[in-house]
Amino acid sequence: MSEYKKIGVWQTAFLGDAVLTLPMLRAIKDRFPDAELHFFVRTGFESIFAGQPEITAVHGFAKRGAQKSLNAAVRHGWEIGQQGFDLWISTHTSFRTALVSGATGIGRRIGYDKPWFNRFAYTETVDRKFNELDEIERLMELVKPLGIDVPAPKAELVLSEEAQGAASVYWEKACFDRPVLGIHPGSTWPTKCWPVEYFSEITARAVESGAHVLIFAGPGEEEVARQVEQGAKSDPVHVTNLAGKLSLPELAAYLGRLDAYLSNDSGPMHLAWTQDVPLVALFGPTVRSLGFFPRGDNSTVMETELVCRPCGLHGPKKCPEGHFKCMKLMTPDKVWEALRKKLGV
Repeated sequence: MSEYKKIGVWQTAFLGDAVLTLPMLRAIKDRFPDAELHFFVRTGFESIFAGQPEITAVHGFAKRGAQKSLNAAVRHGWEIGQQGFDLWISTHTSFRTALVSGATGIGRRIGYDKPWFNRFAYTETVDRKFNELDEIERLMELVKPLGIDVPAPKAELVLSEEAQGAASVYWEKACFDRPVLGIHPGSTWPTKCWPVEYFSEITARAVESGAHVLIFAGPGEEEVARQVEQGAKSDPVHVTNLAGKLSLPELAAYLGRLDAYLSNDSGPMHLAWTQDVPLVALFGPTVRSLGFFPRGDNSTVMETELVCRPCGLHGPKKCPEGHFKCMKLMTPDKVWEALRKKLGV
């Protein structure tokens, strides 16, 4: 019998951060197979984890909505503490998260030892080793106090049957007779975005080489997708703009069926590589060495070596140097050379 009956894991940062938590969740479930495992994520991301077999339930936290205030965070933490959890693990390092975690009052609470206020939020803390480990291994440090000292399991996203069914129906109706390339030109962070005209050039080359191109874009990115499509000036029969037409789980399921994928450093990039999709990821203001990169033999990270990189953990709104060379020097010629091999064209 498991020594824990109900375990809560908290990760309310961005989509990619939540996806990177999957190996740690798998390791916890392997160690405590009889325990309920509850995953707390930012509101809006719950559905992407609905099919994950190791997770008992996914809960949303409206950190930009009704639960934005610190008072609301404390109240939410207290409410969680009344739900019978006997182990709490937090992968997030914000002050709001510390308030939630401390307010739960759960008997065993594990978090990182920095920032300083975490010492008051958790019963045990561990060194994140940010400059020594990649993110998945940093997360695995959190479970070492539980006697889990094993290599991180493979990150594997499992989608709901509904999402997989939607993708299957679309592929059947489309009757693709050529390799399918997906591209995602958007990102939450402007400097993480490869130039629109570069994406248009790749779209044109892919179509000319015998591929079909699907353009993906999330809410607020529809205009960028339209510009990419128009700039390509390709046969519209072989370019499909899916901007704003898919739910998050559907997007992930569509990505899982691609022959190749081209993406900025973004959340959807993580949805793709955790399904073993052959991909090329474009890293500009961020760098692979920060630890948040796509893994596996099918993943290629492209970046330009510059002394000004990285210019932040996420990338600022504008290039601090004013030249944006980290993206501009990563030309379509260089990217296409890596991408065409994955497409097989």
